[in-house]
Amino acid sequence: MNLMTSRQLVLAALLFTALHLLAQAPEPNRSLSTNSAFVNLRPGNPNPDWPPAGPVPRTADGKPDLSGAWAPNAIRQNVDMLATGVDVPFQPWAVKLYNERKASNSKDDPEARCMPPGVPRMSTTPYPFRIVQTPQLVIIVYEGGAHVWRQIFMDGRAHPKDPNPSWLGDSIGHWDGDTLEIDTVGLNGRTWIDQSGLPTTEAMHVVERIRRVDYGHLEIEHTVDDPQAYQHPWKFTTHPVMLKGDLMEYICQENEQDVHHMVGK
Repeated sequence: MNLMTSRQLVLAALLFTALHLLAQAPEPNRSLSTNSAFVNLRPGNPNPDWPPAGPVPRTADGKPDLSGAWAPNAIRQNVDMLATGVDVPFQPWAVKLYNERKASNSKDDPEARCMPPGVPRMSTTPYPFRIVQTPQLVIIVYEGGAHVWRQIFMDGRAHPKDPNPSWLGDSIGHWDGDTLEIDTVGLNGRTWIDQSGLPTTEAMHVVERIRRVDYGHLEIEHTVDDPQAYQHPWKFTTHPVMLKGDLMEYICQENEQDVHHMVGK
């Protein structure tokens, strides 16, 4: 019998961890913040008192301070959005493509090929992110998903009239009371919204509403408006928790070789 290579052992360990997390995932409509398996994806014993309690911190201008490192806490949504109870109003061609992708075990998932997950999947990809908040600019740095970042301009500018399509699009933001609303257009239509294969097009427009619930919890409501792929806008909500630790270096190589083994059916 051939011995497993070190890479195969690592992949087997990652698969076991992912299946273990999915098995412990809470049912839809239950608070994810109470599930210790989702508090932090780092090794080690979870602290039952984590995330820390306390009031919402505020900046000098009185706005909620969203700054800090956060764990997405959304593995089930990243894997299969429909399985969490989200009602997705497909256009006929989009549901056909979605079913084809599921039937092939998602072998063509762009994220598996080290491409950026895109918006809104950046919120569910199971790697932490850091928010850096200033009055004129909010920056989100992502540990995984190709190790990318987003710029959300808060200076009152409008979107470009003809944005160059990209993986993360063009994002502008403003405060609606205590909620940060981020408006993103100019996406390239090459991303999937989940691993199961929810499609996107260049017509997609995403609105994220980020609210700091308390010291240790965020809430992000996502509205997906892609009239070419879906009959009307639809929503899903994630509940990130404060990361116990910090972001780590993560490298995904576009020309790596494991992708050739993702042959599907």
